Amino acid sequence: MFVVIVLLTSATDKTTTIFIIGDSTAANKDISGGKQERGWGMALQCYFDDNIVVDNHAVNGRSSLSFINEGRWDKVLEKMKPGDYVIIQFGHNDEKPKADRHTDPGSTFDYNLAKFVRETREHGGIPVLMNCVVRRNFFVNAPENDDDEKLRTTTFKDGVKMVEGDSLIDTHGLYRVAPRDVASRMNCHFVDANQITHDLEQGLGTEASKKLHMWFLPGEEPSVPNGRQDNTHYNVYGAHVVARLLADALCEEIPVLRKYRTDADITVDRQGRGDYLSLQEAVDNALLRSTASTTIQILGGEWTKPLLPKKSKISFVLREGATWK
Repeated sequence: MFVVIVLLTSATDKTTTIFIIGDSTAANKDISGGKQERGWGMALQCYFDDNIVVDNHAVNGRSSLSFINEGRWDKVLEKMKPGDYVIIQFGHNDEKPKADRHTDPGSTFDYNLAKFVRETREHGGIPVLMNCVVRRNFFVNAPENDDDEKLRTTTFKDGVKMVEGDSLIDTHGLYRVAPRDVASRMNCHFVDANQITHDLEQGLGTEASKKLHMWFLPGEEPSVPNGRQDNTHYNVYGAHVVARLLADALCEEIPVLRKYRTDADITVDRQGRGDYLSLQEAVDNALLRSTASTTIQILGGEWTKPLLPKKSKISFVLREGATWK
């Protein structure tokens, strides 16, 4: 049996925080009852070591306007310390018609983005503007969608019946352009999350791209027994694919972050940030792999060390103060 255990120290006051503000595509999710929806920001901690703390304030259904008006931005500013980063990603809900959420690119949307950038700098932080991730829209004419949050109450049979083509079609218009413009005017870091996720979904194509999303046939996923056709929100797999790509893009844009970039074949976390909640499930999956070795990182908590076959080559990385019983 070949087992390597690496113990990483838990976070200290010398850590740097990456705050995330945004909407449901990045937000932390309810994992009760085996729910599978995840935001990419929920998974981001898996791709940075314990010198970086990801503090995800993105919330379902929020726009740049409602995030400010609900006092959520003030709470981020209260926690921020010099040298921290703030990832700013809105657009999905700013484009919706409701007055408490709607903003216009080129005016109110840009104003709010500039406010986030300016006030982050005033508190000694480093702002990073991202534009919105794409929707999985292969329809020539995008379906009417006045609220992405309604997708969670739909079933498979409620899904759009239109025929899909081979090309991913943009649904965001100028809302994907405005963050780049603001970043240019304010000399701010910018990550083109829209282009990154466009290339991802287009590269996968019409069918394979469904595997990133809450897109399930009836009976396919126990947490949504009647199925779902949600082309906006990510499942566990999709959130991790996108988080890994955005972590790479952050390190490309901000090279100092590269030394904190980490990865593992599998991540286990009881809070739902990893690939699995259960260590045994992670080990069972690792044993099915044909690769020579598998690294499983464990985020926090006390765990029972699993029994492994003699020929297994599984190594464990204990993070955020994780310990064996």
